Amino acid sequence: MKKGKLSVLTVAIIVIFFVMLHSNPTTALRTKVFFMGYPKAAFTSEIVEYEFVNLHDKGNKGYLFTEPPMEKATQGYLDTYQVKKFGVFYFAEFIKDV
Repeated sequence: MKKGKLSVLTVAIIVIFFVMLHSNPTTALRTKVFFMGYPKAAFTSEIVEYEFVNLHDKGNKGYLFTEPPMEKATQGYLDTYQVKKFGVFYFAEFIKDV
């Protein structure tokens, strides 16, 4: 296989994985938690959709892990996330719903 074909194949595989991992809110959330360093929680915990209660995000949907990972530095639970849509892709970010 030539060097050019191999690099095109590599780029195509990376693009396919990116599309798969950001194609819906739950996979985007699991991807975020996995790359934060909590693979067990990313694969085993259930995700519950709920409505934010704070005034700034009223009407937006939030996502909650039923068995959230615990951050080692602060001993806080990483349980509440918001998933935003950019075009056809979804991206998750940790938000502590207060």
